Amino acid sequence: MLRRHGTALLPLLLMAALSGCVSLPNPPQNSVTARPLTAAIIDFELAGRISVRHGDAHYVANIAWQHDAVHDEILLSTPLGQGLAELSRDSTGARLRTADQRRIDATDWEDLALQAFGAELPLAMLPRWIVADAPAGARRDAAGRPLSFSQDGWSVAYRGYASEAAEALPQLIDIRREDIELRLKIDAWQRAR
Repeated sequence: MLRRHGTALLPLLLMAALSGCVSLPNPPQNSVTARPLTAAIIDFELAGRISVRHGDAHYVANIAWQHDAVHDEILLSTPLGQGLAELSRDSTGARLRTADQRRIDATDWEDLALQAFGAELPLAMLPRWIVADAPAGARRDAAGRPLSFSQDGWSVAYRGYASEAAEALPQLIDIRREDIELRLKIDAWQRAR
């Protein structure tokens, strides 16, 4: 029953994402945020767009994410700002609340992904990947920034950074495993420390 319920939520989130095909302007180059070493980044806030492809279904949504060591708040919305879903995590567990007030509670990110989407998603690893905290064996560019790596069955590729600086944060990340593809386009880093 949970898998069937999760399968119903995935199209909802993905349909909303389809309406997000409108391009947002890239932030001005002078707004590039310098960062500490990736392993030292504990907190971040970002705004951008996420695209999810699962089999033949494709969804796009705006994303606003606030992350720290004990909390996550992820808001998914249409390009016009209409809220689609809110995912949250803290010491009590993980939750998904949709625009129509459906709610799923889980013990952690992994359980939430299975219940809500009917698929394993790398929600617990995403915060490290998003700030380009890659494993030692990652392929890197001349500035030392990660270009690609594989971890726990997922392939992660960095397609662009905010600038050419070694400390620049990623702007475009592709994450894939089997028939699931995620693309995150980060339009603005409000905080990374």
